[in-house]
Amino acid sequence: MSLITGSSAETANAHPVHPINSNSITVMQRSFQKRKPKLEGRGVLEKIITDGPHSDWLGMPDYFIHTLIVAGEEYKYLAAEKTLDVSEGDTVVFRYKEQGKEKRIDKRSLGIYIDPAQYMQDT
Repeated sequence: MSLITGSSAETANAHPVHPINSNSITVMQRSFQKRKPKLEGRGVLEKIITDGPHSDWLGMPDYFIHTLIVAGEEYKYLAAEKTLDVSEGDTVVFRYKEQGKEKRIDKRSLGIYIDPAQYMQDT
């Protein structure tokens, strides 16, 4: 049974169209589990230790592992650049996650903390 109407040769050779049956529709359901929120860090950057360049597999671009000491805690930051936009003594803010026993800073989340009360006075 074909539900397609028309007199052209294209529509006559087309596949038949069947009405949608509600029993044949499969619904993709997601489990709406709450994700753990990202952890946030902030403090004075005490020390930067850069290690690298590293290359895990052939064709992979080189990357550097920066170990940052912030407020007495050690964090790892992986980047393609050998130098970072932050320097020792800056107050930094970032998002991180704990992977095993190390804390890894998320890519593109490391930045200098700007105090709103001091922002307009510095200019």
